[in-house]
Amino acid sequence: MKNHLIYPLIIISNVAIAQDNNPVNTATNGIEHIEVTRQWQPYRGNVPLIDTPQAVDRINADDIKNQGITRFMDALDFSPSIVRQNNSGGMFDSFAIRGFSGDENNPTGYLVNGFNSRGYNGNRNPANIETIEVMKGPGSALYGQGEPGGTVNIITKKPQFTEQGYIQAALGNFDKKQFEFDHTKGLTDEVAYRINGFYEDSDTYRDHVDFKSVNLSPSLLWNISDNTSLIYEMEILDQHKPLERGVYILDNDFDSVDTSAFYGDVRDGAHEVKALGHQLLLNHQLNDQWHMLTGLAYRDSSFKGQSSDTELSAGRQLIYTNPNLLSRQKRERDYQAKDLSARFELSGDASVAGFKNNLLIGLDYYHFQLDTDYRVWRTAWGSGDTTYAIDPNNPDYTMAQPETSPTTLTSEEQNGLGFYAQDIIELTDNVNFLLGFRVDNFNQQILNKIDDESQKNDQTEVSSRFGLVYKLDDKVNLYTSYAEGFRPNPGLDSDRNAFDPETTQSYEIGLKWQDVAERFSGSLAWFDASKTNMLTAEPDTGLSATLGEVESQGVELEFNTLLTDDTSIEFAYAYTDARTAKDLIDNDWGVPIPKGSRLINVAEHVGHITLKHYTDIMGKEAYFGATVNYVGDRLGETTDPDYILPAYTLVNLSAGVDINSKFRVMFDVNNVFNEQYFESSYHKLWTMPGEPINFTASVKYAF
Repeated sequence: MKNHLIYPLIIISNVAIAQDNNPVNTATNGIEHIEVTRQWQPYRGNVPLIDTPQAVDRINADDIKNQGITRFMDALDFSPSIVRQNNSGGMFDSFAIRGFSGDENNPTGYLVNGFNSRGYNGNRNPANIETIEVMKGPGSALYGQGEPGGTVNIITKKPQFTEQGYIQAALGNFDKKQFEFDHTKGLTDEVAYRINGFYEDSDTYRDHVDFKSVNLSPSLLWNISDNTSLIYEMEILDQHKPLERGVYILDNDFDSVDTSAFYGDVRDGAHEVKALGHQLLLNHQLNDQWHMLTGLAYRDSSFKGQSSDTELSAGRQLIYTNPNLLSRQKRERDYQAKDLSARFELSGDASVAGFKNNLLIGLDYYHFQLDTDYRVWRTAWGSGDTTYAIDPNNPDYTMAQPETSPTTLTSEEQNGLGFYAQDIIELTDNVNFLLGFRVDNFNQQILNKIDDESQKNDQTEVSSRFGLVYKLDDKVNLYTSYAEGFRPNPGLDSDRNAFDPETTQSYEIGLKWQDVAERFSGSLAWFDASKTNMLTAEPDTGLSATLGEVESQGVELEFNTLLTDDTSIEFAYAYTDARTAKDLIDNDWGVPIPKGSRLINVAEHVGHITLKHYTDIMGKEAYFGATVNYVGDRLGETTDPDYILPAYTLVNLSAGVDINSKFRVMFDVNNVFNEQYFESSYHKLWTMPGEPINFTASVKYAF
């Protein structure tokens, strides 16, 4: 981990060949993309997404750049199925799909080129992203360890043989300073490389909170023969940012809050998130019908630092009786994660009993190691101790900082071996039937170093998946699907017991249309999903607990159309009703959570409207965009049904003009009307405000 900034200077990388089974459009600005007519993605095989019983949102690099987006989470706002979750003081990306998220105390899992990205990813930057696929609904029987709400897969940019690239610099308010670059070329007729990166050194709208990050992604492509290619990709992250819990809300009074206020300790400094990842993927075309894909991935990541966090326990918190004293905890973290993954996959088609069968057969394996060192100091319950309390209106950073003691010292190892198979049978010209299953063997061993006790968990699960696609015509498909899923839960609860794995069930019925009348695309879906042993955060201990069984039902609509040859509009809306399915008692607070309680940070109504317009200004190509995002009210605390985060609507504007064939100037403004809003919450005393009006101006030089 010490050589993160040295490795990228001497190693070049890349993985996974291809964007999709369908051709990729040529970009109008920056690096152009070579058109590809037939390629493979992990867990997908030879069937285009339009012909599968699943709704998929695709967010491409051009849209990300045109909107001025420099945060992965901001790009996910273009999928209405996704809502933001507690992100551990702003240290990683955390979200829920169709109401379901993973453990609140850990980053939300997603795929990078089909590989699970376990461990710590910080606040991901999209500089090396070609496409974000939000594959919604039942798919865990194929992908493994996914949420029943869906799976996010990031497809990274690939080397090209034609030399091209760009450098881009951006400035904004809150002293934002960003630099980005991308370069690719062929080294020989068979070998090409690409390297892109992003650097940021910015303040934020939060007092005493700045952000520094370096991201580098070198890659190498070797076309060994006409039928075989090998791709290597490296990912390097070095991020520094203070961990801070936002603001406190008393008596549901959101209006009087100073959203820039910081209640930590400036002497704590920044938390560091570091990661060094490698992916190696071999694609081989066996013949006209069959394709082989095999690959390896390895990531070494860490999360380390100290913070002063507002105390959440009412018996220890003084702010409820004295407005000039905010009780705090002292916390220290040193988390280390190592993740090794491997995959072998065959896909192709064969005729069986007179029917064409599109087959996908695979084997995957992973080994994940997580070492957790978590230390805490806090006041005694009911003591009225002011040792580390702070006056929120006149903070003093000279008081002595207390010594922490170990709360969690664990070493955890997980091993997973999965076999999966899927067949899409073309019963008629208009009807496809999907049949799939997955067998997972999972074993887990957790050593609790505090009492030198070890716990083991060994389990084998079979998950099934069924689906039906009816083609109303070449561009409109009706589909339905059902899937089961399985995923292990990491860590120990507050009683130092290992968690039982999650199990899921999900149903979906939908309609997809693509390029109808050369103008209309979109999807409509109804879903119903449930999950057992879902983890939620225990605010008092900082650990996790199971929430029992939860369920989610809803409807999603997405509609895209060309108003003119130069103007398009996109409308997306999701209704999600996510709730507990059984009565339960919160072990941390002893508070009953009745059946039908809302899930934290999940809005029932989410939607956006985006208008894009391409034009000429004095003979110069130009782009103008406007987006209106709406997020409904959300439960802000699992144990308090009356703490509701208000709904909000944000308006974002973006524009870009090509000065000449090389230079492009861009400008974007977010939260144009400076609305005060709250992104997510862990507890009423840990509520994260959203960013006020902010703008960025950038200049891009392409070559």
